[in-house]
Amino acid sequence: MEQDQLVTNTEIRVRFNECDPLQIVWHGNYLKYFEDGREDFCIKNGISYLDAKEQGYSTPIVKSVCEHKLPLKYGDIFIVETTYIPTIAVKLVFRYRVFCNGKLVCTGETVQVFLDEVGKLALIYPQFILDWKKEIGLE
Repeated sequence: MEQDQLVTNTEIRVRFNECDPLQIVWHGNYLKYFEDGREDFCIKNGISYLDAKEQGYSTPIVKSVCEHKLPLKYGDIFIVETTYIPTIAVKLVFRYRVFCNGKLVCTGETVQVFLDEVGKLALIYPQFILDWKKEIGLE
């Protein structure tokens, strides 16, 4: 897997229920769009939530950042660009850029940690993540 494959683009259409009365996307929905991008990235790259669960882990978000540039409106079709950020710390870091009609709409970042089946914080990477990192050339 090459470096450029650590980025995915996910196309999404703004739905009516995601907008305020002015037909502008409510700010909290951008975190949902990040989730859509992250889930798409993880499925395409073989580290989905179900993969983590099968290995006995959950990956809760411990930090999220969102910076709005331009509003999305009802019916807009936009792209969530999701980038995996390698780190030696035992966490998953993703950065997001949201584009609509070639314009940057929003940027953000999320950080996830690994919890085992009893909710204990993992202090070393789970083996399935080490294997994945090796497969993509990060280890």
